[in-house]
Order: sequence, then C-alpha cells, then structure tokens
Amino acid sequence: MENTPRGEPSAWRWVPSLYFSQGLPYIIVTGLAAVMYKNLQVSNAEITFYTGWLGFPWVIKPLWSPLVDRFRTKRFWIASLQLVCGALLGSVALAVPAPDFFRLTLAAFWLLAFSSATHDIAADGFYLLALPPPAQAAFVGVRSTFFRVAMIAGQGGLIWLVGRLEGLSGSLVQAWAWLFSIPAAFFVLASLYHLLALPKPAGDHAVRENSRLVADFFSVFAAFFRKERIATTLGFLLLYRFAEALVLPVVRLFLLDARTAGGLGLTNDQYSVIYGTVGVVALLLGGLLGGYAISRFGLRRMLWPMIIAMYLPNLAFIGLAATQTGNLPAIGATLAVEQFGYGFGFTAYLVYMMMIASGEHRTAHYAICTGFMALGLMLPGLPAGWLQQHLGYTGFFLGVCLATIPSFIATALIKPDPAYGRKD
Repeated sequence: MENTPRGEPSAWRWVPSLYFSQGLPYIIVTGLAAVMYKNLQVSNAEITFYTGWLGFPWVIKPLWSPLVDRFRTKRFWIASLQLVCGALLGSVALAVPAPDFFRLTLAAFWLLAFSSATHDIAADGFYLLALPPPAQAAFVGVRSTFFRVAMIAGQGGLIWLVGRLEGLSGSLVQAWAWLFSIPAAFFVLASLYHLLALPKPAGDHAVRENSRLVADFFSVFAAFFRKERIATTLGFLLLYRFAEALVLPVVRLFLLDARTAGGLGLTNDQYSVIYGTVGVVALLLGGLLGGYAISRFGLRRMLWPMIIAMYLPNLAFIGLAATQTGNLPAIGATLAVEQFGYGFGFTAYLVYMMMIASGEHRTAHYAICTGFMALGLMLPGLPAGWLQQHLGYTGFFLGVCLATIPSFIATALIKPDPAYGRKD
C-alpha cells in the first residue's frame, strides 16, 4: 500500500493525523456545539437556526480556494490553520462561562468553521501533491476512516468526557469550558507535529502565473453551469437529502431533550455511546457497503435501493417519539439502522457528484458540487428546530416522511450513466 516517493516521509506518518485533524473541527462545529447548547438550555429553534449557519463556510469555500494556491504553500496553510483552530477552541473554553456565552461562542465557532473549511482546501490539495496517483488511491480508505474516527472522538469521546468533567467540577458549565481546552491543546500539538511530519513536495508552492487567475476562475464556474441538464443536476444536489437535512439537527436534540418535552431524555454518556459511537460506526459500514454495491452493480441500478434505504428507517423515529421508550437497546438499534441506511444511501450521492464532475476541471467542479451539497444540507436545517417546537416531535417526524417527496422527484429526473461506478 505504501507508494511514497523515495526520500519523503511515509504517508502513514501524516495522512491519518491530517484527516483526523480535518474531521475534528467539522464535527465540533456541526455536532458538538449543538449538544453543548442543548445542555446549557438554549431552545431548539435557536440551536438549529444558528448552528445551521455555521455550515455556510463549507458552502462557499470554492470561492476562495484559488487564494490558497496563490499565497504561500499548502504545508504552511495546514500548520497555520491548525494553530488558529487551537486558538479559537481556546477562546470557546474561555467564553462558555461568560454571561453572553451564546453570542461569544457562536462567533468563535463561525471563525472555526471558516478556518476548518480553508484547512480542508489545503489538506486535500496537499494530499494530491504529496502522493503519486497509486498512493492517492491506496490511501483513500485511510483518509475516510480517520475522518470518521474524528467523528467518533468528537461526538462520542468528548461528550462522554463532559460527564467526567462535570463530576470533577460540580458544574456543567465549567465542564464544557474545560472540555474545549482539550481539542485546543490537540490542535497546537498537531500544528507542531505536521511542521515536522509533512513532506515537502516540489509542487507545493504558491501559484506565480496569476495574470489570468480571475478570468480562469470564472471560466471554470461557467463551464460547470454549461453542463448538460444542469438544472436537473442542481435540483438533485439540493434535494436528494432534503428530508435527511431536516432530521439530522433535530435527532440530536430529540435524544437529549427531557421526556416532559417529548424527547428521550438520554444522558450525555448514553448519547455518546448510542449516537456518537454506535451510530458513526454504522454510518461507516453503510458507506463501505454502498461503495461495494455501486462497484458491483453500477450507480443507475443502485440509485433507488439507496434512496429508499436512506429514508425508510426514518419511520422508526415516529414510533420512538410516540412511545418515548426508555429501552436503550431499542433506541440504539433504531439509530444504528438509520445511520447505516444514511451511509448506504449517501454513497449514491457522492458517486453522482463524481460523475457530474468528470471531464475538464474535475477537481474544481467537484468542489462546486460539494458546495451545493453543503447548501442542500444547511438550508432545510435552519428552520428545523422551529418546526419541531410547533409540531412536537411526533408531528415533526411525520412531516419529515412527507418531506421525502421532493427527494424522490429529484431522483426520478436524473439519468445517470448505466455503467458509471461499476467495475466491469
């Protein structure tokens, strides 16, 4: 599996740590922040609306990606941004006990999201520069695995640790303040480590030929929007996960909300195991099976089984909300099946983006697709908490089932290549 160029550090020394460092701030911003706000008595409507906007930097990151190429090396950007992430997480730790903690921590999380999205650009670009194509293919699974490990660490390990810190401090507020000092210290150490461990590929330098940078930048975007059936493609990118985008921010709150408020009343410890660990493992396994299924049968044949697998388990949330069961194995099994189905179904979306991006400007066009992917996830999530508060959890999950209709319509309108993704 090792195809690192002679004289360069082994890819095993930096690929796992780099992609763990990519995944951790993402899950802190998109997952851990919501749990903290729920613990600290912020309303569901405020949580989903304000944390939903934290995904916006990932929507628009293709707009400033040329700047990462133009100024300094990607190696410099990686180490510098990791140091910035550490400082911002430290500022969250300081802001949590403050009277105006909600506004202060949101500002820090917004800057963290912007820094993390920029780090993604530098890290992915560095990966392509530092490894030859055979090694790039060989380490794709390593990248994905350590990104998922970061999700387990963020949604599982760190949330579990809050309970331990609360026991030591006697205060949930102080526990969350102490908690954020841990990833803050990690990113300072990660920055120093990557300064030593990252290779120095010859191609990692600032772009000098920039006289046509702006013109070329807009021509790449124009070429994307000239693609055949682009309106149908954009509809699919925005709507395939429409109902799932409503569910994702609310499920976390449903699990943690008090039973008197219609939730399941899980403790942070129970949440960290059921959703943050078991759920993420199921998500990873679903993605692996989805990749195999498409390689075996092709995207077109697997598209409908995958979208059905993604949305059918959501029916179980209606039962959980109606019964408010306290049976932890049943809750865990439901979450595992739902996350497995989501991972399985999401694979079709990723492969479709690869198909759309194929051809000239593949890297840039794929980045544009990921921007629309992030937008499609962000917009439905903004009012999700407000809807839940007005409909109740049972009514909300019933509404989510109806919200799958746009996803099925968008799926019916696309026409993927019958052979795309299949290994003949």
